[in-house]
Amino acid sequence: MPLFNRQLHEIENVLANALNYQEYKEACLAHDALSGADEWKEKDPCRDYDYRLIRKRVQRMQIARSNGDGQALMSILHEGLHGNLGNIAAPELIGHCLIGTKRLIETFINEVVTALDFIYQSDERQVDFYQKLWFFEETAHAFGRSCLMLSGGAGLGFFHCGVVKSLNERNLLPTVISGASAGSIIAAMLGTRTHDELLESLSAEFIFENFKGWRTWSGFGKKGLFDSKALENTLISLFDLTTFEEAFQKTGRHVTVSVSPADLHQHSRLLNAKTSPNAIITQAVRASCAVPVVFSPVQLRAKTPQGDIVPYIPNRRFADGSLMADLPFDRLARLYGVNHSIVSQTNPLAVPFLSGNRINPATLSGLTMRYLGQIAKTNSIYAFDILERLVGNKGAKLAIHKVRSIIDQQYVGNINILPEKQLRNLAQVLANPSLQSIQRLISSGERATWPQLDVIERNTKISETLRYYLASLKKREAQVLGHNRLTAVPNLRA
Repeated sequence: MPLFNRQLHEIENVLANALNYQEYKEACLAHDALSGADEWKEKDPCRDYDYRLIRKRVQRMQIARSNGDGQALMSILHEGLHGNLGNIAAPELIGHCLIGTKRLIETFINEVVTALDFIYQSDERQVDFYQKLWFFEETAHAFGRSCLMLSGGAGLGFFHCGVVKSLNERNLLPTVISGASAGSIIAAMLGTRTHDELLESLSAEFIFENFKGWRTWSGFGKKGLFDSKALENTLISLFDLTTFEEAFQKTGRHVTVSVSPADLHQHSRLLNAKTSPNAIITQAVRASCAVPVVFSPVQLRAKTPQGDIVPYIPNRRFADGSLMADLPFDRLARLYGVNHSIVSQTNPLAVPFLSGNRINPATLSGLTMRYLGQIAKTNSIYAFDILERLVGNKGAKLAIHKVRSIIDQQYVGNINILPEKQLRNLAQVLANPSLQSIQRLISSGERATWPQLDVIERNTKISETLRYYLASLKKREAQVLGHNRLTAVPNLRA
């Protein structure tokens, strides 16, 4: 087998040194063809998913569509469609090949999308407008959707640019996005810029020009060790006085910025077009980036209908969003029906201990280590709860509460995109970036995203199709009813 091994080794070298995603994808396909993974893809049976259920569902949809029966298609889809039907989204299925999955699973997903196209385009003498609207509303709600969560990470946060650059170039950006601390800057850029505008804004040159001097030493004895003026001026130039509602009306993206209270007895807040439509994005991002001790906490601002700028949540100041809500998945689930997450994680407190692999442990030792980790986390939270009650000093109590919040958080999602180990360097966290360091971080973000693009496309294809058609139907309804304020419909199907 020397020839076979040499060919695989050559392909693996191409994978390691690919200059763009197309080159990487072609190498993955070649590797799967040579390694035998393609044979695995072609065989329906597999213990990791219910292939009989999926095969039968495909057959039923094909028969209904061949009969031109939109009503039957709606019934088939509405009766049991969800993102992990028959365990088709199991992480174990990804490990058998470098790209793609079982052909039957891909056929099922494509058949569902074709069925949705058919229903939307059905003659309204057979499936009337309000039947379509009801179907897409109910099915989209039941199916759920994906979100993209961008963690904190200070100087490492420019890694997110590479992640979202890869997703944006392939029209795979979810419409629900959250950002904390450094991640809030990139999330706000996604919320205020269209697809084409992002192509320029996510370049290394643009990022460097805006953030080359974000760290300016202020000195001891001040509210923060660093002067926030350079960062504030950059955020103003990027986002001006745009509110969350105005951003949503422009891009159709539901962008959330998380902030943490600078005092006790307050919970973290998620600022977005639903919870705080009139809040100004610039101040929200500035607050989310206010790492304690490094930057001073921030008073939020809002815009009145008359255009006046006024305090938002007066008498309260807010700080670094990653302290208490680095990845606010549960609250995004309540607000937007999210049930699947894509995480770009650069938080220096979490990344060294994380793996992008979410496959459940297969060995007794693996299960034991996971269980012991959960026990250690629970015991640590208990210890900090006791300590917080025993301490009387307000400042110490607040510090203990923040540390507890950091420990208590979940730092991973369904799909995790992490920096390479050599970029998990604490020295970059608080350093002013160079053009070269930003280029490296963006390139690292792109390369870390490439192995996940096929999975993301597969996992979001149905939900984004549902949302696209639902938004189109609601826009049409608003026009018929004469409503002036129309919801933006992102070009998700490009």
